[in-house]
Amino acid sequence: MTRLLRWLTALGFALQLVPALVQAHDARPAYLELKETAPGQFSVLWRTPVLAGMRLPVFLQLPAEVKNLKEPSVQELTDSLLERRTIDAGSNALAGKRLEFPGLQLTITDVLVRVQLADGTTTTTLVRPSQPWIEIATSPSRFDVARAFVLHGIEHIVGGYDHLLFVFGLLLIVRSVRVLIWTITAFTIAHSITLALATLGVVHVAGPPVEAAIALSIMLVATEIVRMRRREPSLTGRWPWAIAFCFGLLHGFGFAGALSEIGLPQGDIPLALFAFNVGVELGQLAFIGVVLATLSLTRRIPITTRLERQALHAAPYVIGSLASFWFLQRVVALWS
Repeated sequence: MTRLLRWLTALGFALQLVPALVQAHDARPAYLELKETAPGQFSVLWRTPVLAGMRLPVFLQLPAEVKNLKEPSVQELTDSLLERRTIDAGSNALAGKRLEFPGLQLTITDVLVRVQLADGTTTTTLVRPSQPWIEIATSPSRFDVARAFVLHGIEHIVGGYDHLLFVFGLLLIVRSVRVLIWTITAFTIAHSITLALATLGVVHVAGPPVEAAIALSIMLVATEIVRMRRREPSLTGRWPWAIAFCFGLLHGFGFAGALSEIGLPQGDIPLALFAFNVGVELGQLAFIGVVLATLSLTRRIPITTRLERQALHAAPYVIGSLASFWFLQRVVALWS
């Protein structure tokens, strides 16, 4: 009966998480891409997500003096609507002009704006609901580039439930603070290496197989947690930093896939890459801090001690179940 109650607890916990986690990396903000094809002329790609068959109520409003050279054409996809057009922004192009996104302030999503000029200069900015507009800078500073890519890194890791689940699994395996620091450091170094190699084009790895392999790595960590609790031999228990490093190389390719969608500014590639890595680490450290603080708090409240033990016992089964679902989902996507 006790084992049945534990399984029911794990199942209930998993069912609460599924709506938020089932898509893992599939959640995307709205996206605007402006490419200068001739002096003052731009090709426009405007993508708005579709959720449960409903288009996100966010719209693109260009400056009044901007004219359409090619009327908008809309392509309907399963998860978004793509609108393409060609515009003429005049002799001064878009520098100093404001792009607005009516309706964004009524949502909880963001808009990723990427502007590529004819000279190869690329800027990427995240527009939030609190300020539903962006003013195109004449020449973005290095601070603006660093700030934007730090935010991109934080956004990616906070929304990357599979990466966070892997880190959570490591927290359940490693109990020593000193060993935990070495383990997380090894994971950080590893994914920084492959992120740089893949982003700079030194190594090319297809995205879908990487995402499936990341889900598989989470499944393996979940099984290692169970093996350690049964006092069975475990490689992760003996050398957690080495396992974290190996899997970190894999997760770095996943981070690179997200960064490739954003694009790097041609004049500040090292800075943007470094800032994105910093953002990923800030998000990761914040997650670790929240988990450790929560566990510390629950241990000080007697009524939650038993609940904590049950939750920690169910955790590897929940982690393994979600990772299995992601793995099967991504393998099916590969074949289709």
